Amino acid sequence: AVVQTLRNGVRAERVSHAVLFVGPRGTGKTSLARILAKALNCTDLQDGDACDVCDACVSIREGTTLDLIEIDAASNRGIEAVRELRERLPYPPGQLRRKVYILDEAHQTKDAWNALLKSIEEPPPFVNFMFASTEPSGFPAAILSRLQRYDVRRLTVDEIEGKLVRILAADDREAEPTAVRLIARLAAGGMR
Repeated sequence: AVVQTLRNGVRAERVSHAVLFVGPRGTGKTSLARILAKALNCTDLQDGDACDVCDACVSIREGTTLDLIEIDAASNRGIEAVRELRERLPYPPGQLRRKVYILDEAHQTKDAWNALLKSIEEPPPFVNFMFASTEPSGFPAAILSRLQRYDVRRLTVDEIEGKLVRILAADDREAEPTAVRLIARLAAGGMR
């Protein structure tokens, strides 16, 4: 449901400027943010999905663009990191159509929320914020009310097993089906 809603939003060019992905560890919150960043910048969208071959998609995938800024809030939770973000905010993207800020483990931002609030309330038209968090209770109500929230669930054993089989096939590798099933079971609903 989350993927379909985001795909529809990209198709209609109606994706919120501030998005929150919430869910357990290893369920793809940050990956979803990167994929959405690709879709927002893709020059050859295909039914709401990024093409993954245009210059924008390749630069995001390979991490060579300066217009996708990923911040690990677990290690950069200070007010200085947010001040630096705010200083760069008014400058338009240099390579992509949209500048995207992804804040991973965003609930750990703690002291910097007040400094970030104004940026989230009135961002430049070319900026998107994406937050990934395992603990939405760590967000102040003023911030949460300005974010479009998407809850990501744990994956089933069958879903994980299917993905592992596809990864093995793509790499032209083989594994015992019982070993793949065991790994899927022990993954506890995450793809890490």
